[in-house]
Amino acid sequence: MNEYVTDTMALILWLENRKFNKEIKKIFKSVLSKESKIYIPPICLAEIGYLSEKKKINIDLIFLKNYLEQNQNFLIAKLNIETFINSFKIIDIPELHDKLISGVAFSLGLPLITNDPVIINSKYLKTISF
Repeated sequence: MNEYVTDTMALILWLENRKFNKEIKKIFKSVLSKESKIYIPPICLAEIGYLSEKKKINIDLIFLKNYLEQNQNFLIAKLNIETFINSFKIIDIPELHDKLISGVAFSLGLPLITNDPVIINSKYLKTISF
């Protein structure tokens, strides 16, 4: 089974049914068919809550909760002390939220789905860009 980590923007684009490239769309669809798993860093929940509160996105945390209950191969990743330690080993990503999201992928040894150029250029991560 293939496993991935998603960043906030990729998750939002998927949940709001916005435009994706074919490779990323295929990955997300494979999660729905239970062929793959996608881990969601907990910081993504905070970012979705914030963006929803500011009316910058159309989904909110209740929508996400219901979606996750119906699609159980989307999993909330653990954010524990080891993840924090690994996050701060990633010295080429300065922004805190991005560092924590990247730290989840780094800790799990999984590729991160992102379109952030700073994360894509990190020497610590394997990424799949959209």
